[in-house]
Amino acid sequence: MAVESVFDRLEPLLPRVSKPVQYVGGELNSTVKAWEDATVRWCLMYPDAYEVGLPNQGVQILYEVLNEQPDVLAERTYAVWPDLEELMREHEIPQFTVDAHRPVGEFDVFGVSFATELGYTNLLGALDLAGIPLHAVDRTDDHPIVLAGGHAAFNPEPIADFVDAAVLGDGEEAVLEITEAVRRWKGEGRPGGRDELLLRLAESGGVYIPKFYDVSYGEDGAIAEVVPNQERAPYRVFKRTTMELDDWPYPKQPLVPLAESVHERMSVEIFRGCTRGCRFCQAGMITRPVRERSIEGIGEMVQRGLENTGFEEVGLLSLSSADHSEIAEVTKGLADRYEGTNTGLSLPSTRVDAFNIDLANELSRNGRRSGLTFAPEGGSERIRRVINKMVSEEDLIRTVSAAFANGWRQVKLYFMCGLPTEEDSDVLQIAEMAKEVIRAGRAASGRKDIRCTISIGGFVPKPHTPFQWASQTDPETVDDRLRKLREAINTDRSLGRNIGMRYHDGKPSLIEGLLSRGDRRLGRVIERVWREGGRFDGWNEHFSYERWVDCAEAELAEVGVDLAWFTTRERTENEVLPWDHLDSGLDKEWLWADWQDALEAREQDDCRWTPCFDCGVCPTMGTDIEVGPTGRKLLPISPVGQGSPVRNPAFTNG
Repeated sequence: MAVESVFDRLEPLLPRVSKPVQYVGGELNSTVKAWEDATVRWCLMYPDAYEVGLPNQGVQILYEVLNEQPDVLAERTYAVWPDLEELMREHEIPQFTVDAHRPVGEFDVFGVSFATELGYTNLLGALDLAGIPLHAVDRTDDHPIVLAGGHAAFNPEPIADFVDAAVLGDGEEAVLEITEAVRRWKGEGRPGGRDELLLRLAESGGVYIPKFYDVSYGEDGAIAEVVPNQERAPYRVFKRTTMELDDWPYPKQPLVPLAESVHERMSVEIFRGCTRGCRFCQAGMITRPVRERSIEGIGEMVQRGLENTGFEEVGLLSLSSADHSEIAEVTKGLADRYEGTNTGLSLPSTRVDAFNIDLANELSRNGRRSGLTFAPEGGSERIRRVINKMVSEEDLIRTVSAAFANGWRQVKLYFMCGLPTEEDSDVLQIAEMAKEVIRAGRAASGRKDIRCTISIGGFVPKPHTPFQWASQTDPETVDDRLRKLREAINTDRSLGRNIGMRYHDGKPSLIEGLLSRGDRRLGRVIERVWREGGRFDGWNEHFSYERWVDCAEAELAEVGVDLAWFTTRERTENEVLPWDHLDSGLDKEWLWADWQDALEAREQDDCRWTPCFDCGVCPTMGTDIEVGPTGRKLLPISPVGQGSPVRNPAFTNG
């Protein structure tokens, strides 16, 4: 039986809201299938606004992987802005997909990808608008399975009340296995109802079902134990790791947004994972081991993506793109292939010790010479040893001097404030580093118009990292250090006027820290915040620190803990952490040892180039590091037309 589109009811409301184009769908490369032709139907959500969610690589990959299956239908939905939410409630329009405007509540699986914990209130908004009971325990066979994924799913305990399941790690193979389980269960006549389907997912070992685990607490407020309450549920749930990236060249047909989005480019993931060992970096820890895409695989994805989109910029993405073992060959091959076209190449922020001018020149060969971006993360050498981000100031100055001498005019530097063991002096050294960059740039270029922008974020301790035990710095201390930094920059106006400073205050970071290391007792806080108007907490104009603090104080008092207990308290070695039963492959004893090394400011090597240091991932996951070099080169292509790849003329500007 077909499910009706809600667009006829939605369309008259769109002139009354901001950015209505984000709700109409029909993007280039989007997919709409007949409802009745599908056996299993997925709705995929990135819980933020369209402009943030549409470029998300994870959602685009799963959208395409699923829609390639002949009897599977996948559509997308995003969080709606408060103006449309109000009208939808007034006119009884449910949460809808942008592809065919079908009600989200009619799908078999509602998969939500969380890049950050600040999207939790948007999940509740979407569930409520969709007519799906907020609490998993209240759902029936008629409701979708609500499935969490993304980096935040490595600790889904704060939203355990609201999700039916969570997948840790890579999703390409996982979504197909879940699809097969749903297909078989439906084909058998839905035996045992919803719980039987969830049990089948649980016993696979790679899908976490919170309702099948009981959590008990000690008198001190810490978790006493987490144990399965079903024989078919495993004691530990393992992350998924997709090994041969060349076998998964997605997205093959990237979506081209109709409305302006945060990334106006086509992105190709050139490798996955990182072994640099930055202790603050959850992404680097949970995505191990390193798996490189081959140079031919990258070339094919770039060619196909450009032909199918009309984008004019290609982002070569990974956690540290310049660390690809053949990055020089990749960039030169692509620059050669697209020379004379309007196609530009870009890397995300690059490690100083992986950067060279030859690489930068290849990336800017087509004349697009924007600023360079580096991430020292810490202002002092001592704090960089603590976080294991060993970038010396000498290396940085040498690198930027070479860049300025070769025609670059601006550099952006990323830092964090509130790092473990940090003192005021560590932060104030950021000012001295920025001034040295300006001095070096002027000397190398002979010009005065050199710019340096420093961008500073508040540090948030994350699960499955050596800093998971650390106390989080309170917002007042973070804000005070940033104020002192601003003053230090301005002590020399001749240099300070060329230094820009962008920063976030410490308050959103503390709430992110609350949610990142919280347990099931936070569900009541999240729900209260949402009921009191919490939406889009990742956006400064919508975030309310006072609302979160007040709701946490009211709700947590009933369970004997408070906001500080989850944030500014340092954990002990033997404390049971909320995510201990969720296995990222990292050995907890190794993480603790690395935490002790951090406190002593001792460095850890990169295991790609040194002997294994027993983090646990490769033997636990049955995987290994996969890197080149292969020695192969990118071949030229024979483009259609006058030296340019095939383009859709309607999308020449992306």
